[in-house]
Amino acid sequence: MSLTPNETVALLIAVSFAAGLNVYATVGTLGLLGHFHAIALPPSLHLLTDWPIIVASVALFGVEFFADKVPAFDLVWNALHTFIRVPVAALLAYQAASSLSPGEQLAATLAGGMIAFIAHGGKTAARAAVTPSPEPVSNITLSMGEDVLAIFLTWMATWKPYIAAAIAGVLLIVVLVMIRVVWKALGSLFRSAGQTA
Repeated sequence: MSLTPNETVALLIAVSFAAGLNVYATVGTLGLLGHFHAIALPPSLHLLTDWPIIVASVALFGVEFFADKVPAFDLVWNALHTFIRVPVAALLAYQAASSLSPGEQLAATLAGGMIAFIAHGGKTAARAAVTPSPEPVSNITLSMGEDVLAIFLTWMATWKPYIAAAIAGVLLIVVLVMIRVVWKALGSLFRSAGQTA
């Protein structure tokens, strides 16, 4: 199935969000779907369908699957992945938009990186909130949910890109609201601590 330009934009929104959650699952899923012709990836993304890329992505997903479920270590893992998830999402958007004008390609690249950054930020904030919990079940459950969501959004984006983009859009709004609420709560906490000192 080949995508129209609007469907490509919708796919990029969903895939960028998914990459912000788990870039290895996203790249591996896209590679497998492209390799088995479930989706016609743009020619500039055909590299994803090569077996070395697929195998590397799946192997790194396996590493992340376990590393991301260890309380406290997952915070370090996620902090380091700020420098992987966001640039890879931006690169995917850049490559997918290669048929557009230079200005549109730049806009797609910035949007892909920004969407991934917001998703990644929301994931990291949720982890920071859950990690202090003494039991590991909540951390593992949250991590599993993120993995499933990344794979589901990527798959859905190749099947029903508008629905996937709508889901990603709603999740972006939820993350932005959550970040705003946390930011206000922290501001109030620091102001009240300053007044009592």
